[in-house]
Amino acid sequence: MDKKALIETMARESFEKGGFNGAWLYAENGAVVSKGTAGFRDPEGTQPVTEDTIFQLASVSKQFTAAAVMLAVRKGLFGLEDEITQFFPELGAYKGVTVRHLLTHTGGVPDYFDDADWFIDLWKKEDRVPGNDEVPRFLCETKLKPEFGPGEKFSYSNTGYNLLALLVERRTGVPYEEFLQRNIFDPAGMTSTRCCHIRRDGIPFENFARATVLEDDGTPAADVDSEDSRDVIAFDGVNGDDYVYTNLSDLLTWDRVLREGKVLTPEEQQLMYTPVQLPGGEPYDDGDGEGYGFGWSVIRDPSFGLIVCHSGGMPGVHTWFERFIDADRMLAILCNREEEDARAHAGFYDGLREIARDREPKPIVTIEEIALKDPDKSKWESFCGKYEHPEDADFVIDEVWLADGELYARAFDDDGDELKFRLYPIGEDQFGRKAGMVKLTFGDGCVTYIDTTCRKLAEQAADREPAE
Repeated sequence: MDKKALIETMARESFEKGGFNGAWLYAENGAVVSKGTAGFRDPEGTQPVTEDTIFQLASVSKQFTAAAVMLAVRKGLFGLEDEITQFFPELGAYKGVTVRHLLTHTGGVPDYFDDADWFIDLWKKEDRVPGNDEVPRFLCETKLKPEFGPGEKFSYSNTGYNLLALLVERRTGVPYEEFLQRNIFDPAGMTSTRCCHIRRDGIPFENFARATVLEDDGTPAADVDSEDSRDVIAFDGVNGDDYVYTNLSDLLTWDRVLREGKVLTPEEQQLMYTPVQLPGGEPYDDGDGEGYGFGWSVIRDPSFGLIVCHSGGMPGVHTWFERFIDADRMLAILCNREEEDARAHAGFYDGLREIARDREPKPIVTIEEIALKDPDKSKWESFCGKYEHPEDADFVIDEVWLADGELYARAFDDDGDELKFRLYPIGEDQFGRKAGMVKLTFGDGCVTYIDTTCRKLAEQAADREPAE
């Protein structure tokens, strides 16, 4: 298998099909097998991404928070079993939650995205970006209750990592960003890496990849780093869950530094790579064979041994960082543009992971390529109409209609934002959309998607303008 050629072919095809815009690096035993870029680092498409372009890591940043916690524990500033109310007495509702619980997302602390309006409202009212030191205030004022008792379950919580960063800052007496710089990035030789807040304080990098989101029709929307994207700006003062910026070379450097035990000892890393156990003594498993340690998802592969990884996502940002601990391999994918076609996007990410495992990847395909070329449209009119909204759903199909002989849908995402898109026939009574992986299956007066079946509530809607 010519891995270099395969990866470069997949990158080119995914870029051409609207699935990838960014940079990648794959290495074995510390030697680069394939490293490259595709696309642009600005929404206007005038500045090509280069191999030293700086990207926002999003949740891949959590491993650095976990590393900072381990360094603070080493200094004796707090312990993994210390309860957070010892340091945040105002958070009495979370009594029993420990530092370890926050690291492993088992503390039941609600994610701040569950009540994001608090940050947005404060930003609008006071014309400032809330700081990470205000996260305890957020929990108190919103009165968000624990989702479950300490250690009972796993529920991913960005807020838990905000608290960890704040704990490190308070116990060390050093601003969190500065602590990372002094104790991790500088000692590791990661010269292009910073923890910073580009929307609040300005962009510190000349070669920064600006995140770009797309309209329903696939054209670039407002630059998310601009004043037009208030929802993004409102969160740019928190730490711990995001806001580390770096490039490909520094991620490879970090991989080697960890392997050499220069910043974190092998014993500390072994603790971080140990999956959390839930009641009953079984390690947590997400259903796909991934557990979770401290800032890392953890996989035990029968062929390659221990693998640790993490994904990251924000509007216009998709990142992936994967390290094969036993096999000494590393894969990094950094993307700064929302994909036009979700299948071409997933095909690239999945394909590179397959190549890293010595397996042949599947071809990059788009929704147009897999859609039925001559579908039977005789029942399509019966699919049209308004549909009921399931409670607590993250994605809701509101209405389906015909326009110019094609089916279209209106939906609402978990933020309440309206989405309009074309439905492509991909099977008998089954449809997909271009910018997402959701599949809709129509039955007798109902539609099923994401394991939810919803009844049609109204008669067929009038013809509307096409969307997406």
